[in-house]
Amino acid sequence: MKLDATAAVGRPDSRRRGREARRDQRTAPRSDMLPGLTRNLPLVEPMSPEQVEKIDDASMGILEEVGVVFRDPVALEDWKRAGADVRGERVHLDRGLVRELVASVPSELTLHARDAAKTVRVGGPHSIFVPMTGAPYLRDLDDVRRYPTLDDLATFHKLAQMSPALHSSAHHIVEPMDHVVAHRHLRITYSSMKHSDKTFMGMTTSGKNAEDVLDMCEILFGRDFMEAHPVVTGNCNGNSPLVWDATMLGAMRAFSRRNQLVLCSPFVLGGANTPASTAPAVAQLNAEALSALAYTQVIRKGAPAIYGHYLSTVSMQSGAPMAGTPEISLMNFMIGQMARHYDVPWRTSNTLGGAKTFDAQAGYESATTLMAVLMAGANYIWHSAGWNEAGMHCSIAKFVVDAEQCAMGYRMAEGVRWDDFDEGLAAVRDVGPGGHYLGHPHTLENFQRAFFMPQLFDNNSIEQWTAEGSKDITARALERARQMLKDYEEPKLDPAKDDELLDYIARREREIPAVDALNEEY
Repeated sequence: MKLDATAAVGRPDSRRRGREARRDQRTAPRSDMLPGLTRNLPLVEPMSPEQVEKIDDASMGILEEVGVVFRDPVALEDWKRAGADVRGERVHLDRGLVRELVASVPSELTLHARDAAKTVRVGGPHSIFVPMTGAPYLRDLDDVRRYPTLDDLATFHKLAQMSPALHSSAHHIVEPMDHVVAHRHLRITYSSMKHSDKTFMGMTTSGKNAEDVLDMCEILFGRDFMEAHPVVTGNCNGNSPLVWDATMLGAMRAFSRRNQLVLCSPFVLGGANTPASTAPAVAQLNAEALSALAYTQVIRKGAPAIYGHYLSTVSMQSGAPMAGTPEISLMNFMIGQMARHYDVPWRTSNTLGGAKTFDAQAGYESATTLMAVLMAGANYIWHSAGWNEAGMHCSIAKFVVDAEQCAMGYRMAEGVRWDDFDEGLAAVRDVGPGGHYLGHPHTLENFQRAFFMPQLFDNNSIEQWTAEGSKDITARALERARQMLKDYEEPKLDPAKDDELLDYIARREREIPAVDALNEEY
């Protein structure tokens, strides 16, 4: 007998297909970006007000008495005009001058994206997640460790675009080794712009390279718009202890002169280039960050800047950098307090791992860091997806899991929701003793948002897990990444701007010597 459609609904295989369809709908990759995070949880602040003042006084003492080396003749002349005590390359900064300059750094800023709906706030209670950058290797879709190409970089930019909790495509998530160093910054910037319409970062590998990036941003956004609106982020690393070099300072000037955001980031390896003690290390880092923040304001008063750092501790046995250690969390808590003391936004690093594969070590280290930076109140949360092997490789599997972990952290940091409190209490009265809530209207209305449901963690029975292929987290993550790339839709650039960007790249590649090493003239 032929069954009609109504009768078929009751068949077991039809119900199974219905469950599978609902599961597929729940687990389908999402590409809509979450708004920038507005945190609603109390912060962890281990220092008393007196201890904050103690760090501040110690840092100011370092700036006044020890000084900071600025290995750049332009910066030295700038500091002389600003009234600093310049002795050779060493600049001694009066605390009054530092406080005056840092006070003009905006406490909050808006970072504009190509898609205006993906523009984000940074500073105060506002935070964003940004993928890792700088890996010379990747672990690819087959989990093979190898050198990356420009196509691999595009893969990561596409995954960043498809990851709701990531607010940026960053820049060189992996180094495109199939392009000469002298030209990479052009292709990296274009990939960030082409494959994602979120915010992005600009290369700061030299002053000239930074200018190229900013010229490309001008093509995309317009000169007048950039004059009043930050659209790109440049990271400038200090050489701890207490040195800023010409390469970083040249890039800093390029960004600040054009009103674009600079991350002022001492590169801290606790115990190697700082004292082997948490509080003195923070005092040195604080002095380094303040000296750079102050210089951005010498360049251009009111230019957007972020108190930054790359923070790691080193093994006292091997000298290798470590991730996820207690002192890293403590220093993040302290640095958050210091940034708030000066009323400036701050940057940190997230989901860092030292493991060589995507294993339990990588997970533990990353989860520890994620929790700490959220509870510390970080604003620009960089290296939020993919980082492993102390930054030597970016793992596609870890990238997509980290991105989901950021979404979980986002939900936690939003705080407790109270908007359905009365409806939930009414459900208690409806269900009463001994009942269940699974079919109650309040549950049916709220189940998708009530409790975060991670899609990459397996919470099924051992029997179901076995029946579905006994896949570990790496296999599930790579499967998800392939599906995300299949579902990816390119956010098309305006054709005229695209042509202008490609013409600019072609011209600059003709002008810049194609040597396979960084030429500081460019």
